[in-house]
Amino acid sequence: MKEELLNKIVKILDEKKAIDVKTINIQEKSSLADYMIIASGTSRTHIRALADNVEEELKKENIMPHKIEGYNSDSWILMDYLDVICLLYTSDAADD
Repeated sequence: MKEELLNKIVKILDEKKAIDVKTINIQEKSSLADYMIIASGTSRTHIRALADNVEEELKKENIMPHKIEGYNSDSWILMDYLDVICLLYTSDAADD
């Protein structure tokens, strides 16, 4: 199930043109989650669209985020699905 959720999120991000999607297995490094997905977008609007789409598509399968942080931020959004954490950030944030 964890890997299935991971793959679903990665697929959704790829379909919406997320940039540099990376997955990290953090099972042995963190008690917060088993996997982390890191991806960037071209703008605040793009990362919001990515987050909205992930949330919308997973909601269709009754998979709800435990928490979403940074949605009103200009440069990052963190989506916590317990076993999988997804961090989205703008390309500009990487330059800071």
